[in-house]
Amino acid sequence: MPSYTVTVATGSQWFAGTDDYVYLSLEGTAGCSERHLLDKPFYNDFERGAVDSYDVTVEEDLGEIQLLKIEKRKYWYQDDWYLKYITVKTPMGDYLEFPCYRWITDEKEIVLRDG
Repeated sequence: MPSYTVTVATGSQWFAGTDDYVYLSLEGTAGCSERHLLDKPFYNDFERGAVDSYDVTVEEDLGEIQLLKIEKRKYWYQDDWYLKYITVKTPMGDYLEFPCYRWITDEKEIVLRDG
C-alpha cells in the first residue's frame, strides 16, 4: 500500500494554532484517497509556528497528485487556524508543495493545488 508523507506548517502569528480536528484527502490522476484525520497521539498538533509530519497510507496508487483537500472541524469551540503550506512526499520520492498562506475559519473544506 502506497504511503505519502504529509508535512503541515502552521503560521507563527499570534493565535495561529488550532486544537480543531484537521482532515486531509489527496486527489490524483488515478483516484482519490479517503479522508484522513491528521493527529498524533499524546501530541499537541498544529501549534503556532509548528511544522508537523504525518504518514498517510492509501489503498491504491493515486497517480500524479493534482490537489488536496483540507477540512477543519470544531473540537471544543470555534478555533481559527493560519495554514502556511503543506508538502507531500510521494512514494516515488517526489516533493509537492501546496501553498495556502491564509486563515481557515469556521468549519470548512478548502482545496489546494500544487504550487
